[in-house]
Amino acid sequence: MAAEAPGPQTLTVDLGTVTGPFHGGASGTLYGLYGDGVPSRAVVEGMYVRTVATKAQDGVQHPGADALEILPSFVAAGGKDVYVYLPDFYRGFPYEWPGATGEERFAGFKEVVRRQVRQALTLGESAEHIVYVPFNEPEGNMFGEGEWSHDRVSWHTDPRHYFAAWQETYHLIKGLHPGARIAGPNTCVLYPEVRGFLEFAKEHGVLPDVITWHELSSPAAVRTNVAKYREWERELGIGPLPVNLNEYAHNYHLSVPGQMVQWISAIEESKVDADMAYWNIAGNLNDSAVEANKGNGQWWLFNAYGRMTGNTVRVTAPHPDVQYTLQGVATLDAAKRQSRLLFGGSGGAAEIVFAHVDPEVFGTTVHVRLDEIRWTGQVGASEPPLRLRDDELPVVDGTVTLSVTGLDEMSAYQAILSPGGHGADPLPPAVRWRRTYEAEDATYSGGGYSKNGPEGSPSAVDRFATSGGHHVGGLRTGSDGVLAFDVEVPRDGTYEISVYANSHNEADLVRESGPTNVFLRVDGEQPRELLLPLGYKWAVWGHTDTTAELTAGRHRITLAAQDPDLGATKGDAVIDKLDLTLRDTEGPALHDAEYADLREGARVSHAHRGASGPGVAVLPRGGTATFWVHAADDGEATVTVDRLGPGEGVVTVNGEEVGRAEEGALPLFLAGGINKITVTGTSERLIVDRLCVGPSRGLLADAAYAAEDGTLTGTAKVTAYPYATGGKAVDGIGAGPDNALTLTVTAGHAGRHALTIRYSNGEQAPATHYNPDPICRHADITVNGGDPHRVLFPTTFHFNAFWTLTVPVTLARGANTLTFTADELPDFDGESRNAHGQRSAYAPVIDRVVVTPLGPWRPGDPLD
Repeated sequence: MAAEAPGPQTLTVDLGTVTGPFHGGASGTLYGLYGDGVPSRAVVEGMYVRTVATKAQDGVQHPGADALEILPSFVAAGGKDVYVYLPDFYRGFPYEWPGATGEERFAGFKEVVRRQVRQALTLGESAEHIVYVPFNEPEGNMFGEGEWSHDRVSWHTDPRHYFAAWQETYHLIKGLHPGARIAGPNTCVLYPEVRGFLEFAKEHGVLPDVITWHELSSPAAVRTNVAKYREWERELGIGPLPVNLNEYAHNYHLSVPGQMVQWISAIEESKVDADMAYWNIAGNLNDSAVEANKGNGQWWLFNAYGRMTGNTVRVTAPHPDVQYTLQGVATLDAAKRQSRLLFGGSGGAAEIVFAHVDPEVFGTTVHVRLDEIRWTGQVGASEPPLRLRDDELPVVDGTVTLSVTGLDEMSAYQAILSPGGHGADPLPPAVRWRRTYEAEDATYSGGGYSKNGPEGSPSAVDRFATSGGHHVGGLRTGSDGVLAFDVEVPRDGTYEISVYANSHNEADLVRESGPTNVFLRVDGEQPRELLLPLGYKWAVWGHTDTTAELTAGRHRITLAAQDPDLGATKGDAVIDKLDLTLRDTEGPALHDAEYADLREGARVSHAHRGASGPGVAVLPRGGTATFWVHAADDGEATVTVDRLGPGEGVVTVNGEEVGRAEEGALPLFLAGGINKITVTGTSERLIVDRLCVGPSRGLLADAAYAAEDGTLTGTAKVTAYPYATGGKAVDGIGAGPDNALTLTVTAGHAGRHALTIRYSNGEQAPATHYNPDPICRHADITVNGGDPHRVLFPTTFHFNAFWTLTVPVTLARGANTLTFTADELPDFDGESRNAHGQRSAYAPVIDRVVVTPLGPWRPGDPLD
């Protein structure tokens, strides 16, 4: 990445120059949704995903991500459009469409199109959210020069066959679905020949409803090419048409907030939609989602982006439109009296200058909240953005200057301006002290050492971002290696230790045993075993965390492949870095309501002294304030809605009503990862100051049930898995309802409960090209013999790697039976089957189930 800037840079936010309504188009995803629940509804909603590009229903290009299967839940989560890549019905890339001649191949393709459109129309009004993409990168696929092309003549050279196919397919789709929207030409870049395509399409009445192309280039090219396309529109007298850049960014950029904020700023400035490119696995929002319900740093960046409101304003960067430098995007919502800025992409120091600060909106003093959105790896879950600053600054001659030092080029930052001078209590930084120690700078002893890299860089964007550019190998089966980090801390305290590491799940030594275990000691003491993250390729980073009591001064933290008390490493790992963090004093996580997502008439007010922050949220009856809350693990948390005055409301968590806002501290079940907590006003006026989320008080009784103690039928059997609880779990569930697991669980009262299922899933389908193709397994869960509830379980990358997934169910008081079955799911028609093993017949391996009430039982609630 770019070297740290030598001195402070200036980034200017001109609040007096509006550039248009906030659009939010950069949050699109290609193959980012596998199916309903992967990722979870909360993760999709909280990322404010606007558009999805995905494969044709029942296509065999990759497992999952079938257009008509993901559409209902995506729309329910607030999504706008699903772009259906019709050629992704086929295997291979270039697409392997069958036929001996171009005419035969095209005839078969038209049958695919007919089938897709007819199936889409069975969705009724939901079909309005579909955008058909007839051809994808036609210049290198169906109308290129390769083996699988129509006639091995590129449409760049002679476009007649492509143009004729476009015209015929266009009329075919519109004939079957008159209200259909069609997108194209979907080229891999905005070729000059696209102008000729537009001329042809206009002349023959077959213009796309949405113009699409891919920007696998740079943020600068986004601005340049959108402007070029708009000029073509003016020259040709068409449009302006909606634009979707339905593949953008590279491996080096994805997951890195400091990189992605540069793309976001260009896409938002251009007021177009855009979908992040699919380089890796389906169903993780292009390296944003972790497991089913967690987000990494990139997820939190898009969460902050999606919560922008009002109008965008002009941002002038120190090096305008230059990638790998400080860039930003900003909004002004005059009704909220709030400005938000997202910036990043460069290290060092910066002066953030807000110009033309309107005294009618902000007064003479502003309240500033500055947060850091850190990179946590592709498969590393992240907590919410870290508060760096929360105080007030004067407005001088219409200008507010925010000085920032110690910028991390891999991080993005969020600054929020509100009116000051209302007596808000400043909050301290969330972190007292933090340091990063690169593995390549640590001391290695023993055999097998390797320094690997360089990984991703501006000149190698196909590789993954890696802290410092290098990583270290050597801790593997049979090794005696020790990696020693010499650290120095400023004061006594409890320090968080995060080891950023990776094991490729398909590597020989990893395939054999699953997650790689290593042994950590501090100054030769405090031994503990760590299981390091698995990933779908090498240099795909996650983190394993622990804590240690450290005294002020120097210490040595070691990672070893052998420990005299604990054993030896099995597997093969690479280490990127070690982070040490000293937190601020422990306390509840605070979420100020004036920064929440406010809807249905809810508004921000700055007229209430005594509020914790610069303002409050005022909710009318039916008005809502939504907070995106992180939980480290599945289980009880203490949630308090701080109110001003006597107003009343209800609290929902992930769509489940769990309590009343006027009751004070509530014990509520939160799923590990992302939780959507919404407060809804039920009185004429509810004034919400903030939401406080603290640790469990042990008020929700939970109970754990080992799968091995259940009733097993058919092929379901207890099997040894070293990292299962007690070393055993149940596999063989599925391939028909006779192969099942049944558990009897007990509920203290009737009502909604969380089933937290510890499971593993290492199934993977053969891939045709660079994308690994892990498969989501599913389980049909029945409660007390009722209708089955289908649940998808994402890959854990190995059958000996266990994660948790929470499912809400309704239980009766006393004993309840839970039955887990599975079978191979048919195609959309209910009859045909996938011929490439892309729909599993089996449930995941199940280790145990924990049952917890979603909220407190209250007098008056039913017992049965």
